[in-house]
Amino acid sequence: MKKISLALGFVLGMIFLSPVSVTAQSTATLNIAADVEKKVNPQDAEIPFDPETRTGTLENGLRYYIRKNALPENYAELRLAVNAGSIQETDEQQGLAHFVEHMCFNGTKNFPKSALVDYLESIGTKFGAHLNAFTSFDETVYMLRVPTNDEEKFNKGMSILEEWAHNVTFEGEEIDKERGVVVEEWRTRLGASNRIMQETLPKTFYNSRYADRLPIGKKEILENFEYETLRQYYRDWYRPDLMAVVAVGDFEVEAVEKMIRERFGKIAPVSNPKPREIFEVPNHKETLISIISDEEASSNRIEVQYKHEVREYNTLADYRKSILERLASQLIDLRLEELMQSDNPPFTFAYSGYSGLARSKDDYTSLAIVPDGGFMRGLEALLTENERAIRFGFTESELERAKKSLIAGLEQREREKDKTPSNRLVMSYVYHYLSGDPVPGISNTLMLHRKFLPEIKLEEVNEEFRGFITEENRVITLAGIRKEGVVMPEEADVKDLLIRISQKELEPYQDEVMDAPLMAEIPQPGTITETKTIESIGVTEITFANGVRVILKPTDFQNDAISMQSYSPGGTSLYSNEEYMSASTASGIVSQSGLGDFTNIQLDKFLADKVASVSPYISELNEGINGSCSPKDLTTFMQMVNLYFTRPRKDETAFTSLMTKTKGYFANLLSNPEMYFRSEVAKIMSSDHFRREYIASPEKLDMIKLDDAFRIYQERFADAGDFTFFFVGNFDVEAIKPVLATYLGSLPSNGRIENWKDVGVVSPEGPLEKVFYKGREPKSLVQMKWQGDFEWNGKNRYNLNSMVQVLRIMLRESMREDKGGVYGVGANVTPSKEPKSEYDITISFTCSPENARSLIETALKDIETLKKEGASEKNLQKVKEAQRKDIEVGLKDNGYWMQGLVSAYRYNGDPENMLKQHEAIDKLKSSDVKKAAKKYFVPGNYAEFLLLPEEKQER
Repeated sequence: MKKISLALGFVLGMIFLSPVSVTAQSTATLNIAADVEKKVNPQDAEIPFDPETRTGTLENGLRYYIRKNALPENYAELRLAVNAGSIQETDEQQGLAHFVEHMCFNGTKNFPKSALVDYLESIGTKFGAHLNAFTSFDETVYMLRVPTNDEEKFNKGMSILEEWAHNVTFEGEEIDKERGVVVEEWRTRLGASNRIMQETLPKTFYNSRYADRLPIGKKEILENFEYETLRQYYRDWYRPDLMAVVAVGDFEVEAVEKMIRERFGKIAPVSNPKPREIFEVPNHKETLISIISDEEASSNRIEVQYKHEVREYNTLADYRKSILERLASQLIDLRLEELMQSDNPPFTFAYSGYSGLARSKDDYTSLAIVPDGGFMRGLEALLTENERAIRFGFTESELERAKKSLIAGLEQREREKDKTPSNRLVMSYVYHYLSGDPVPGISNTLMLHRKFLPEIKLEEVNEEFRGFITEENRVITLAGIRKEGVVMPEEADVKDLLIRISQKELEPYQDEVMDAPLMAEIPQPGTITETKTIESIGVTEITFANGVRVILKPTDFQNDAISMQSYSPGGTSLYSNEEYMSASTASGIVSQSGLGDFTNIQLDKFLADKVASVSPYISELNEGINGSCSPKDLTTFMQMVNLYFTRPRKDETAFTSLMTKTKGYFANLLSNPEMYFRSEVAKIMSSDHFRREYIASPEKLDMIKLDDAFRIYQERFADAGDFTFFFVGNFDVEAIKPVLATYLGSLPSNGRIENWKDVGVVSPEGPLEKVFYKGREPKSLVQMKWQGDFEWNGKNRYNLNSMVQVLRIMLRESMREDKGGVYGVGANVTPSKEPKSEYDITISFTCSPENARSLIETALKDIETLKKEGASEKNLQKVKEAQRKDIEVGLKDNGYWMQGLVSAYRYNGDPENMLKQHEAIDKLKSSDVKKAAKKYFVPGNYAEFLLLPEEKQER
């Protein structure tokens, strides 16, 4: 559901302006819910609030939301929401709302300088993943995950929220250090997209303050503002009447409420506070048109926007209207998806939907990405589909399918209600506070939809959609690549098209639905020839007579989810370079072609009310089928898996459509300096191998042939005898066996024995350095790489990964915190066993061209420190604690088990080691990190790549 207007937040605020706690379990709210359940239909009744959440307002005006939620066990998600953002800045403060956010991590009253981040990392909280914040036009939100099974740690976590709320110190030295970091964040955004946005914003936010208040701000202000200007923003807007504390996690509500009231209740309210204004986005009668081109743009984008006054969603009648809005958006978007699958699609991607634009405006937007020269055709297609829906409306069959799809998704959420992770719940309360989004709770949401959906008539949805389209407040943007041979339309062309669309002869949409079962004949089940169990990890291995091996790991981590992965050796490596492009795209072509008797469009309609997704793949060394489903849709899911083996579909129209979109997508990617840089690095690091081109050239795309691709797909899936399948999720082993016997045990098998081949990708000899020149902005990209032979075993993999995790902390501290030279720095490692055992370490960052060399030297110095001294005790403990927390959470996560089991079986490892990882962590020493650094950071394996703007190139 879209973000709702501030009006609802104001109404709820009036309700909660009491010094005592107001809980969501109030009798009035439950009576409203009961009335809805009885179908009394009190349309003017308030939307019920989540009965599992406690909320209240302190005397100083601060709001709080508390919900007990047991997933993940022993953790809580904490948020501090500040109802102020860049829109509140004065002209002199542009960018300082966001700067304040940064300073909250750089010194508070009780956590000086970097002590806050140091402490949180010491208890396993990862900077970025579990500790973060964001600033937008209208709000600033701080995010923190902390353990709850240690009272001291949880108390400190809550104290950190309090520190952010009123105890940030803003020391001059720390402000000056952070200037560089924020400027580097500004720098990361430079490029064609940013230049285009700067030109389009004045029309999107016509005559509005929003057009001049991008949260990142202005470089000259960020570099030169007075300390007091920053502190004044904090004093003006960080105050309890503009804040909410949200806590969702594995704790007792009463204890957390007491803690919040004690900690945050003592914050004094501000006397004579500045009014928190809602800034308007003024209306305009004329259509505003932006036509922009840029030589570095990597795509051609169309956006048609219809702005509307914010709708208030306070009552059940309002809630019902929001369902109409959602249905109308979904129906028009599905038509665009169908149009994208035509043999000559007018766009490579398209979307339409109604959402919030700003606190004072909503918008309905139709967006598309089109190939070169395709602006007018793509724009006509978007406008035509809107016009078709206005004239003829949607169909009954479309609406009924959308209703079933909506209910299916909500029913799955209801089944997963007690297994929903806290991080999926917490932001709904944040936006209830900030924007007034309703939060009925999962059960109430399903109940309301079950009540309202059956009574919603087609004409209501049609009328709702017609209200989306207006001649006033319309903005049209055409933004694309500037290059020889590509002519941008003129504004007069767009205006003429608007007139022609209104006069165009159109036919009603025809909803073609396949009225047939997915699988007409159910196969005869195969027989199980072997069963083994690994009791320590709850895994069962079964083998069928046709050779198919299945690994089963039943869990109760989710109530309504079963995940599947599979692999078989072979892949594209078995095909020549002439066939490679067809082989590498074969699975995508088949996926887009449908299944059995169903086209892809018909298949999507068949699956609308089901929770089942299946995707075949062919990688370089393997092929397989992955997917997931609800237990209730397991049979449909397994039928799809079977059909991808036995009845893949060859569809000329789908192939033509896919190739048209693919060629359009790749056409301009290399005009983007960053994409060009990555492409050139990939060429060098693979010694320009035919199969390692980062962005496929037009000549290579022309090598893809439908007949070849379909033949290769059939060959890869002709024999299931060497496939291994993995199932993790909510199922009973004995109950699932007959289903697997029917759909996997019956698959064809001819006893072939095959394996992948090494295609001969060879890394260049090092050391090497290469500088590239591309781009107009003062922006450099750096990649530092080390590749070499690797002895594949668990200890080596663990020590290598741990060493890079230590290095990641060191680089952040030296390059970001100390030097202020980067916004972020990546340090990643990929050990591989196949086709040969190798490692690949990459350090990457964006920076000022003038600082690139010194920052590279800083990174190399940190590496030398690791090689000579190993890890500091502080950093070693940070890494070990984060690893322990990851395992603690991971062992109760389906995805974690799937990844671990697939890796163990594919590489002949011991799956029981998943329960022994703490042993390796306990044994890890600084000397192990030092040894790994010396072993893998070999000067002869070093490659350095630097991208500089074109102006730096010597003429």
